[in-house]
Parts: sequence; structure tokens; C-alpha cells
Amino acid sequence: MTIVAAKKCAGYQREELAAKLDLLLDELGGLANFVKQGDRVVFKTNLLMGKSPEAAVTTNPEFIRVLAQKVKALGAKVVIADSPGGPFNEKLLKRAYQKSGLYQLAAEENLELNYNTDSRKHEYQAGKINKSFQLASYLENADLIINLPKLKTHGLTMYTGAVKNLFGCIPGILKAEYHLRMQAVEDFSRMLNDLAGLVNPALTIMDAVVGMEGDGPSNGRPKEFNYLLASTSPYYLDLAAVSLMGIDPVEKVPSVKAALDDQLIQKDNLELRGDPIQAPAAVEIPKIEKENNLFDTKLPTFLSDILEKFLRPKPVFKEDKCVGCRTCAENCPPNAITMVDNFPEVELETCIRCFCCQELCSYDAVEIKYPLLARLFFSK
Repeated sequence: MTIVAAKKCAGYQREELAAKLDLLLDELGGLANFVKQGDRVVFKTNLLMGKSPEAAVTTNPEFIRVLAQKVKALGAKVVIADSPGGPFNEKLLKRAYQKSGLYQLAAEENLELNYNTDSRKHEYQAGKINKSFQLASYLENADLIINLPKLKTHGLTMYTGAVKNLFGCIPGILKAEYHLRMQAVEDFSRMLNDLAGLVNPALTIMDAVVGMEGDGPSNGRPKEFNYLLASTSPYYLDLAAVSLMGIDPVEKVPSVKAALDDQLIQKDNLELRGDPIQAPAAVEIPKIEKENNLFDTKLPTFLSDILEKFLRPKPVFKEDKCVGCRTCAENCPPNAITMVDNFPEVELETCIRCFCCQELCSYDAVEIKYPLLARLFFSK
């Protein structure tokens, strides 16, 4: 059996966070069961981009503060690290740290912020679809990795949590290569599961106090879930967390389905401890495209290709919000976006529907639109 602990938590007040984290981690044997004196502990946070904590895009800094205080009290050193979207360099890292509240937090709590942007190839022969990964070097000197995801929806993978958060271990724009190589959401999800197996964080603690619904992971709306979740397994934590979002059956989430199919997890082996998990009413979950099984192969290929053009979602750029920053064009994996008169235009024949443009837009200027036929086809 694999334990997933859950504790209700009403907000980010330090006293409540401290008390609830103690209760949460006691279900796993206590924090001292993982952290030893002298350890260098890497907090793999969710630092998708420089957004304020109120936007619910990044792991909340008060949650990180309280956990860091507990880790330091055990005589360990804390390093906050991630590779946000876009280029992986010190200037952009510092900007993301500042906007997300982590820069000030690190100064107040004497925590180290990672600025090492090196990377190295790591073999992983146990991978189902990926046998090697280029990983950020900030992982290499860690005695312990604690994965700190944020509970959010995601336009490509429906849900992003424990497993998807580890995609930030791949540095900067190298992430685009993985999107290009694994364009089908099933393959991409299986790659994420392989990556989680390679990184293998000792502990995952999810910030699900305020998460995101709608057009996640960066342009959705904050949603109160009021939970903290923890497990030694990112796979099992996701299995529990998708029910917190009201996703039923859990196999709707591609990474969870892949983990079940590949026997990385089994429903009967999940042991929930702590508070019962109850989803809030009416969480808005994005639809996802069934890339490789759109018509269950029942139609001739030529007809499937024609119909697919009327079903596939597409990014639409909002003129009233776009500032012409070029982030979408510069970080599009297949280079499908060009700037025309300082406004992005997308070549849909080249677009792979990874939606990195929406994910990385700081101005909420990218909307994912489904054609009318698709809305009818994918309706519940």
C-alpha cells in the first residue's frame, strides 16, 4: 500500500500551515523521517512564470516558507529551484523569483535560490517511452528532493500536479524538444511518468489550498480547494488529487491512465489517510484532444483527416491583451508562430497543439478555442 495523506487547510496563514503540515507529515512518519541534519534539500517548486502568488500559477511562497522553516529546524539547508518556461538563464530566473514572491522569501528566511543553469544527460533504461533525459544540474547536489506542485488544470494534459511538476527538471527551451518528439498527449504523458521515475523525489507535498480551474496552468482562475496533500509517490498523489478536482473516472487524466496501464500504480494500493477528500462544487476542467484515437480508428484515414480539421482546438490571440512581447513566437516548439506587425499569427498546419503559447503568456492574451463541431463531439 502507498499512503497519500490529506489535510484540510483554510488558507495561507503561517500558524495554520505549520500545524496542518505537521499533522500531514505525521501520517508519513514525520518530516524527520526524510530530512537529516546536514542535508542539502532541493525544493522543486512550481515556478512556471513570474506571476504574483494571488494568481495561483506558482507554489505559494507562504507554504514554502513554513515548510522551509521546518526543514531548517532539522539542521538541513534549503535550495529553491525550478526551470520556468522559456530560456533558462539567471536574468529570467531572477525575474520569476521576484514576481512570484520567492526572492523576498529567500532573503527573509536565508534560503538559497538556484541560479545554476547547467544540465546533463541522464540514462533511464526503465523508461517506457524515454530512455534518457537532459536534466537541470541543480538536482545533482541534492541529498533530498521535495516536489512541491500546485493543483491546477492544464489545457494539454487536463490536470497538472505531482508528476507534471517534474517537467521543470528539464531546462528551459529543451522542453520544446520533448513536445515535438511526443506530440500525442498519450505519449507525452507516458514521457512525464518516465521522468518522474528518473527524478524520484523522496517526498511530494501539494499546495492545493488555492489551485486553478479553467484555462490552466497559467490563465485559469484561482479556485479554493483548501487541502494539503503528501505522499512518497507522485503517481499515487496524482491519483488522489484528481478526485479532489472532481474528475471521474480518474482515467480521463492521460498521465494517470498511463500510470495505471503501465502498472506504476494500482487503485487498490492507494491508502488515504487524514481528512476525507471532497471536491468543491463545479470545478471547470478543460477538455483535451484525443490525438491518436479521435475516432477509435473506425473511419477511413482520409475521412478522419478531413474531420480532424473541424475538431482540433487552436490558439487564438487577443488583440486587446497582446503587447507584442514575442514570448509565444520565441518559445513555440515547432516554430508555428510568427510576428506580423507586432502581433502573433499561427500556422495551424504546423501547430502541434502543445499550447505552450498560452502557458507562457504573461498577459492572458492566448485563448484555446474549440470549433462548434468539436464542442458537440467532445460534450459529456
